[in-house]
Amino acid sequence: MKFVEEIVVEEFLPTIRSRLAGELREQGLTQSEVAEMLGISQSAVSKYAHGDVTINEEIAADERVQALVDRLGEGLAAGDITSVQALVEAEVLIRELEAGGDLLAQLHEDAVPALADHGASFRIHDPENDLRTSERVLSSLRRGLRILENASGFAGLIPAVGSNLVACIPDAEDVDDVAGVPGRIFDVKGKATVPGDPEFGVSGHVASVLLAARRHGSDAAAAVNVRYDPKLLAELTERGHVTAEFDESSDLDASVGAAIEDEPEATVLYQTGAEGIEPITYVLGPDPESVANTVRELL
Repeated sequence: MKFVEEIVVEEFLPTIRSRLAGELREQGLTQSEVAEMLGISQSAVSKYAHGDVTINEEIAADERVQALVDRLGEGLAAGDITSVQALVEAEVLIRELEAGGDLLAQLHEDAVPALADHGASFRIHDPENDLRTSERVLSSLRRGLRILENASGFAGLIPAVGSNLVACIPDAEDVDDVAGVPGRIFDVKGKATVPGDPEFGVSGHVASVLLAARRHGSDAAAAVNVRYDPKLLAELTERGHVTAEFDESSDLDASVGAAIEDEPEATVLYQTGAEGIEPITYVLGPDPESVANTVRELL
């Protein structure tokens, strides 16, 4: 059993680090400076420089890898690119090379030939297959949840019914296509507590609001519910969000739909409560991280 991540760690990283270390040395940086920029030890830089680390020639010869090394080497040396920006660019290339039929995907299938023939229509490196799509949603949702868990003061925004951060697959039709936190997020002694790993089909209400918004034209793929507060709405408006009110005591789909149709650009939906219904604000966005960051900025 060999995962594609092992190909990245064992083949891609040594290759790109070796090439990038060499490029930075050619730009006039010292071993110490290169080590700090790449987040590795000076001894590792020395090994890369002296060719003591085995690299994958197929990866090294790829034009996209070469272009990335040149761009990052020049940018890092000149101070035009930060180490974090370099990491992001490398991550983007890795995801591209993992896509179906591309370099890392092919290396993975070469290492595990049975993957290429697994099932009649299933290819693990097909970016559109259901498994990869669902895993991307769950991974994004976990990142969003970490943002909320680490956001000081988020517990104070959790309503009495609890919060939930949800995200859906691109062609979501019902709550089974929406992932969320089982049992919701609650305030436990002033700390936001996530009771379990996100799953599909575990959120009823927040998922329904998201789906209703999407059915009526919203392109949101994630949502979170927080307590209703006119001051929060005012701050969200000040930050450029479009808000829209709906009536939760009536048919949810029709009510949310009417709100979206009145305000097609709405990224914040809210209802002010009714008998037995707590007032709630729903923040919508393109992905869980964006939604979580919107909430964090309110704190």
